[in-house]
Amino acid sequence: MRGLLKFSNAVDWLNAQVGRWVIWLILGSTVISGVNALVRKIFNMSSNAYLEVQWYLFAAAFLLAAGYTLLHGEHVKIDVISSRLEKRKQIWIDIFGFVFFLLPVCLVILYYGIPFFLQGFRSGEVSSNAGGLIRWPVYILMPIGFGLLLLQGFSELIKRIAYLQGLISDPTQKIVAKTPEEELAEELRRQAEAQGRI
Repeated sequence: MRGLLKFSNAVDWLNAQVGRWVIWLILGSTVISGVNALVRKIFNMSSNAYLEVQWYLFAAAFLLAAGYTLLHGEHVKIDVISSRLEKRKQIWIDIFGFVFFLLPVCLVILYYGIPFFLQGFRSGEVSSNAGGLIRWPVYILMPIGFGLLLLQGFSELIKRIAYLQGLISDPTQKIVAKTPEEELAEELRRQAEAQGRI
């Protein structure tokens, strides 16, 4: 199990790094959207390529960050029933969901997504919109994104099993760090208290 936990830690690190950098794609999409709007209003011209780049960047952010989202337990869950159960039963529900839903869906999407990307790459498929972009860069996001999600699913499964064996602490427990705003407010409060004592 130690080897599997090392694998799990490596996957967690990988998805944490991906999530850390993918956020910049949202900024890129926003900037391109703003520039496109300005060019259209000021110069009365536009390009479908600008619109498609926005879509590509948004698709990249969504697909590539899926594993990061699972790592941090921010994916959509229906906790109406499971939140009332004891922790071990919640963990068993997670294991069931990973084994029978998440991992098979990821494998099916990879099974169909890789040939879909390869076909688009070989054919050099281009968007049917005037001035549109080649399609394979967005097609490759499916196998990469679902590959990262599959790896994170295995990682989460390993952690749940290790928890049931008593090898690690609760993997579903979120460590909530203070936001920069909260840290600043706390520092200002400390300074005000220190000045009040003088």
